[in-house]
Amino acid sequence: MNQNMQFDLVVLGILCAFMAYSLVTRAVDRSLLTLPIIFMCLGFALSEPLRMAAPPEVLDEGKRLLAEVTLVLVLFSDASHVQFSQLRQSWRLPARMLLIGLPLSIGLGTLVTFLVSPEGGVAMALLTAAVLTPTDAALGQSVVTSANVPEKLSETINVESGLNDGLVLPFVLLGAILASAGMANAATDGLALKAVLQIVLGPLAGIFTGWVVARLMDVAQARRLIAASAEGVVFLAAAFAAYVQATVIGGNGFIAAFVAGMIFGNTYRHNIRFVREFMEGAGLLLTMSAFLVFGALLLPDGLAHASMKTVLIAVLFLTVVRVGAIWLSLLGSGLKTREKLFLGWFGPRGLASILFTLVIIDEFEFANEAELLACVSMTVALSIIVHGLSSTPLARWIGRVSGR
Repeated sequence: MNQNMQFDLVVLGILCAFMAYSLVTRAVDRSLLTLPIIFMCLGFALSEPLRMAAPPEVLDEGKRLLAEVTLVLVLFSDASHVQFSQLRQSWRLPARMLLIGLPLSIGLGTLVTFLVSPEGGVAMALLTAAVLTPTDAALGQSVVTSANVPEKLSETINVESGLNDGLVLPFVLLGAILASAGMANAATDGLALKAVLQIVLGPLAGIFTGWVVARLMDVAQARRLIAASAEGVVFLAAAFAAYVQATVIGGNGFIAAFVAGMIFGNTYRHNIRFVREFMEGAGLLLTMSAFLVFGALLLPDGLAHASMKTVLIAVLFLTVVRVGAIWLSLLGSGLKTREKLFLGWFGPRGLASILFTLVIIDEFEFANEAELLACVSMTVALSIIVHGLSSTPLARWIGRVSGR
């Protein structure tokens, strides 16, 4: 059997897995299994066949393209669903977790990583902490959607996970630039200027794109110029236009996509359901692909470089770092102890951490790249398992003790 036929058979197997999962999604929702668990395991099982069937350069280019496309769409989509008008009613808990808990997580995570692995330096510790800080509500979807969970808790988890991946981007960028500078011995002033330009110009491109596209769509809707089937095309074009425009002027495209989504979602005056409908279909396919790539390409490499240090860092990030930071951010909020622990525990790591790692490793060079990959792989793999399996039982528990 030649290599082309092997590759075609592997791709056919993956497509069949996508179809099979889609056919039983409701049954899976009622079980303890989750999409990330299923496709991480499937990817891990297909790792060797995939590597044998496809040239390394094809896999490298493919995973980078998938990471960029998925990250742009996820950032734009998540931000577009955060409505400022709704946040005015219930902004206190998410604001505490994002404005206090997120910086605390990065700071505490940087300290923990440096203490466990000081040879990587402070810059690598910062990068590791930033990559592992954003949470992914998809890993605990039954918590967000469960009728057992008090609305204030599920809404807080949903808002936090929707915004923290975009808010953490400047820290990821700063850590990556500083860590790579250590290898290149680049001038500090030049790096600082580059970081500032990317962080400042990215949002400007996002604001401009999000506002202009929203206004154009409002006009098209008011005059009945746009067909419903074309709304998803505008969504796609807007997300990538923000990304490309930012890169052209020297800004960060991912920050631009996030800001553009937020401006678009809060400027557009008509129903924004088409974004949700688009991401429920195409977004689901991209999510399945991302976790499959994680299991097939990142996890095996991460396991190959894993050590007691990387496992310890992963466990500490999922427990002490996350729970400690959220606990401190919620002091004085009026929440019960069990509610603080619930919000702290449901900080699963998933899509954002995977995508940040794929993009950063491809774009920069680090002395401790293998350790970063191992830390992310261990943290995400453990999170997929423990948060996925605990989401339904703990949702029922918090509902029972809350009298729901």
